[in-house]
Amino acid sequence: MPIRVGDLAPDFTLPNQSGQPVTLSDFRGKKAVVLYFYPKDDTPGCTIESCTFRDSYNDFQTTGAEVIGISSDSPTSHQQFAAKHNLPFTLVSDEGSKVRNAYGVPSTLGLLPGRVTYIIDLEGKVRHIFNSQFNPKAHVSEAMKVLQTL
Repeated sequence: MPIRVGDLAPDFTLPNQSGQPVTLSDFRGKKAVVLYFYPKDDTPGCTIESCTFRDSYNDFQTTGAEVIGISSDSPTSHQQFAAKHNLPFTLVSDEGSKVRNAYGVPSTLGLLPGRVTYIIDLEGKVRHIFNSQFNPKAHVSEAMKVLQTL
């Protein structure tokens, strides 16, 4: 069953690009989280999306939010992707897509892992869900618009 607005975001602990564990619930009470699921490191749409988040990262920090990217790529792949594009935020590795499945992120055309962004508030509740496989830049503007209302 997919996650809906108002639901408590499913917790997870996954390795980041340095292999260190990142636990979603550690942000509760401290920062809102922009959790964006993307299909694959270093593909055209995912690079555009991640670099757009990078370019707005200071604005997200100013709103008190942390950005976390999540795909099934390995920590090593994430490390290379982050270094190549100077990504200042955390990328976590969901090998096996367990977290993607827990959130109910749909696939596109039954083939591509979906591109969905969740805005999670300080209490750990999902406040907004944005799903657009083919407009990666819109994930950033949607997220910022929602965060400014929290």
